[in-house]
Amino acid sequence: MNLHSAINLEDLRQLARRQLPRIAFDFIDGGADDEHCLLRNRQAFERYRLLPRYLRDVSQRDLSVTLFGRTYASPIGISPTGLAGLFRPDADLMLAAAAREANIPFLLSSAANASIEDVMAVAPEHVWFQMYGTRDELINMDLVERARQVGVRVLVISVDVPVNSNRERNKRNGFSRPFRMTPSIVLDALGHPAWVLRYLRTGGIPMMRNWMPYAREGASAADVADMYGTLTPAPMISWDHIQRIRQAWPGTLVIKGLMHPDDAREAVCHGIDGLVVSNHGGRQLDTAPSPLEVLPAIRAAVGDAMPLILDSGVRRGSDVVVARCLGANSTLFGRPTLFGVAAAGQAGAARALQLVRQEIDMVMTQIGCRAVSELDSGYLWPAP
Repeated sequence: MNLHSAINLEDLRQLARRQLPRIAFDFIDGGADDEHCLLRNRQAFERYRLLPRYLRDVSQRDLSVTLFGRTYASPIGISPTGLAGLFRPDADLMLAAAAREANIPFLLSSAANASIEDVMAVAPEHVWFQMYGTRDELINMDLVERARQVGVRVLVISVDVPVNSNRERNKRNGFSRPFRMTPSIVLDALGHPAWVLRYLRTGGIPMMRNWMPYAREGASAADVADMYGTLTPAPMISWDHIQRIRQAWPGTLVIKGLMHPDDAREAVCHGIDGLVVSNHGGRQLDTAPSPLEVLPAIRAAVGDAMPLILDSGVRRGSDVVVARCLGANSTLFGRPTLFGVAAAGQAGAARALQLVRQEIDMVMTQIGCRAVSELDSGYLWPAP
């Protein structure tokens, strides 16, 4: 199978599996504990049926969606994903370029390998910057200021990692800090020579460039990663920290990871502009509900005005349609574009976005809907 023969996102996943050593593939693919949450994220979509309406003129469809004053071509975006450079050098820049060409948002993780400054140079109109609160308030505010200085319009604060989760695949594979190339890792990597050559050619573990300014002069990539590990997670992050960021940030402020309706109401009270309803792709709390399950309650809590973006478990265009019918303005996914970029660089990421967009368009035509803006619970059976 090659990129052009990939007809769905699972095909891209399998292409990436062939390209990556197990330690890298499982880092993308895995979740927390028994990975029940990963399965729950998919099963939540399977419970819904789309009820088609026929004898409507659907010869023209409008997939565009407006978020925070900007119109994007599709109701999708790329989730923030750290360490993408481990899977392919310059992956963050490739993902940003793919998002720019598709006219959708790309959420750059503060744990990315490329810096916010470099990625903004690639896609200044499409990059949203996602950050975690750290244990150092000066660094928190400096990241906010750096985002402001390079012209970021949407700042996303992830709040769902108060502690590192129990990712058992990573533990079994030896993916930990400090990272050591054990004989079993080396042996498996040798079965993926293209990845090994790229890894060696670029100097091994890639640098987390957003964090270089806070490390000692001459720090190695491993040193910077270790420093990042001392700063995050930050279990002391609270609404007080969010309030300080709100006061310092003049643009759109979004919180990612809230799942409780009461927390969503609190976000409204703190002047938050939007929410990404997410369980971190099943990578944090294995017993958490799926975002799709809680989405209607979150929508009821915040009303119709606040943009809600659903993340976690989206793998088909029909998933995007269902999420929109349940109250999401748009959706995000991260693993499929990581698999795409690992398999084939920017072209692979672009293929993932193309496939989902084609599926959205086909499903909307099948159910007799002319525009994403017209999708509502009337297209679901049974309607919630």
